[in-house]
Amino acid sequence: MHPPRHRLAILLLALAPLLGLVVLVGDSPVPPRPGPPPGAPDVVVAMGDSTMSGEGAGDYEPGTHGENGNWCHRSPAALINLVEGEPIDERINLSCSSARSEHLRLSGVGQHGTDSQTVQLDTLASEKRIRTVVIGLGANDDPRFSDVLGECFQAWFARNGPACTHGEFEEEWLDRVDRMVPKVTAVLDDVRSVLRDNGYPDSAYELVVQSYASPVGADLRRDLAGLTGCPFRTEDARWMQEVGVSALADGLRRAAEAADARFLDYSEAGVGRGACSAEDVSDEWFTRLTVDWSALEDQDRAPHAIQESFHPNAAGHRAFAQCLSEFLATTSDSARCVPDDDGGLRATSEEQLVSRATG
Repeated sequence: MHPPRHRLAILLLALAPLLGLVVLVGDSPVPPRPGPPPGAPDVVVAMGDSTMSGEGAGDYEPGTHGENGNWCHRSPAALINLVEGEPIDERINLSCSSARSEHLRLSGVGQHGTDSQTVQLDTLASEKRIRTVVIGLGANDDPRFSDVLGECFQAWFARNGPACTHGEFEEEWLDRVDRMVPKVTAVLDDVRSVLRDNGYPDSAYELVVQSYASPVGADLRRDLAGLTGCPFRTEDARWMQEVGVSALADGLRRAAEAADARFLDYSEAGVGRGACSAEDVSDEWFTRLTVDWSALEDQDRAPHAIQESFHPNAAGHRAFAQCLSEFLATTSDSARCVPDDDGGLRATSEEQLVSRATG
């Protein structure tokens, strides 16, 4: 039995405002998702410490070479500025020499009066399209690798005392690396959080963690093991290359896996190319002991007079960038930078390394 006509009319009158609301909502544009504006440039971003900033490569960007106390030492020759691949419109370096994990945390404080590096990334993510974030971090946290170099110099100077990397130290080193891992993982989580808040799903960009290469190794020339080159004992130089950076790489790999990031292992990248390994310094990828004599005349600059020492030089950054570029062009979760037959570095996956070893 159909309702009377007047009841239908009343029902339609009651529904009319609701129908109008549906039409209004249906015609309104969907609120835009946060993220970079249309046409934003595609960028690759470097974050971390001196290995990313370009310490040792020279020609530092104005404002990062001691001006107003800023010693970030960002160099145009840093590896991030040499990375190749598509699509990359810009290369941006947020890293700073001597950075620790706290300088990258969202809750942390940046260096030299700046925001933390992750806060800076937050701003970038809304203005540019982040394609890749490469992070080199951890050695300045609990491992304090630069302090180890200083202690090894003292052991060389003492002559008759024990090596700085004696057996007991190795266990301490492994403990330091273990304490580093959650700090680096927390930074990676902050990076993920910032990009998600800006509308980036994890699949929209690459997050890469890279490890460290040893500045000196077992091939340290005895005639250069002094103040004019590399004041270290051979056994300490060998330990840095064979144990120190390998343990660091293991810890950083664990941090990368925890954050579902890719991992590039540089622990073998300096083999045969370390400081004081060749008669001709142009064949080396790391700076020897380097003193800025003019800085010693200035009270504020004097503490940074040897800051460049034992960092990758411009040639080293070129080689490291070659390996990173090759790695980014693959889909491998991890790879190791190993010397090739042409004097460069190749990004070799774990599967390839196993195949070589068993082939």
